[in-house]
Amino acid sequence: MNLILLGPPGAGKGTQAAKIIEKYNIPHISTGDIFRANIKEGTELGKKAQEYMNKGELVPDELVVEIATDRLKADDCKDGFLLDGFPRTVFQAEKLDEFLAGQGKKIDHVLDIDVNKEELMIRLTGRRVCKTCGASFHVVNIPPKVEGICDVCGAPLIQRADDNEETAANRIEVYNNETKPLIDYYEKAGNISHIDGTIGLENVFNAIVDILGE
Repeated sequence: MNLILLGPPGAGKGTQAAKIIEKYNIPHISTGDIFRANIKEGTELGKKAQEYMNKGELVPDELVVEIATDRLKADDCKDGFLLDGFPRTVFQAEKLDEFLAGQGKKIDHVLDIDVNKEELMIRLTGRRVCKTCGASFHVVNIPPKVEGICDVCGAPLIQRADDNEETAANRIEVYNNETKPLIDYYEKAGNISHIDGTIGLENVFNAIVDILGE
């Protein structure tokens, strides 16, 4: 089963991805992870990507496609995969479809976890992390036993810079602007399903299983 997972920052994609790959025994392919692996291993693709990142520039679509499709050639992807963070643009989606068609494959399902902006803002700005042990909490959903103090090691909890209101709102805006055309693309292809991401983690996963089958 060849899957794509879409959803804005704070939608709970990471949690659902972990459940999906465990249930369906397919690799989770995150573009961030692939980039880091290529850069760490010093591959030609990694060196090219690093050049753009060092200049603070976005890695061009063509190179993102090359790195992602190179990963999809690996043996562990022959029976399916879950793509997360790729494709991000319609160009990338078209190139992915061309690549898969060349292998006699296609994208079976696109799962779009949909959460309204108000809920996303609560989730993103309420996150608190322990600067000592890295444990993660949430002022509403997973509050610490003592406000501002880590349950695990007793160190103070902090709000990360990218979890403030301005940054969170910007991340959501960027996602919406980038991804709306992609959702339209898969609507036309007829292989996208929209899942309400506000119904609780287990219910979201149950909805995914209903779509994909046991």
